[in-house]
Amino acid sequence: MADVLALVDDLFFQAKMAETARHVGVTLQTVATGDALVAYVSSSAPRLILVDLNARQGPLQAIEKLQAAGNVLPVIAFLSHVQTELAQQAGAAGCQRVLPRSKFTAEMADIFREVKARETKP
Repeated sequence: MADVLALVDDLFFQAKMAETARHVGVTLQTVATGDALVAYVSSSAPRLILVDLNARQGPLQAIEKLQAAGNVLPVIAFLSHVQTELAQQAGAAGCQRVLPRSKFTAEMADIFREVKARETKP
């Protein structure tokens, strides 16, 4: 079971996320489609879900499906800073936080550390 599940189809960004997760000490599982994200969550419970809203196959729909299924896991989405309408849609679909990709990248290690800290609390 992964600590963090991420819907990301950009291979370079996947590598950056994997390296950051490894450095912090959390396990990361990436999927490339919204359907794969929903399937993974239904069979395993990560501590955090990350969604690249610019992924090509169903990121917003996956968030909506998770919400409809009663998802209680935290969801953080990221996107281009100019996509304000998509950011609003993601918030309405159930994301706890929607960040510009640059801010997400800058805060990624801290986000992973928060997951790690929740793991060690009794």
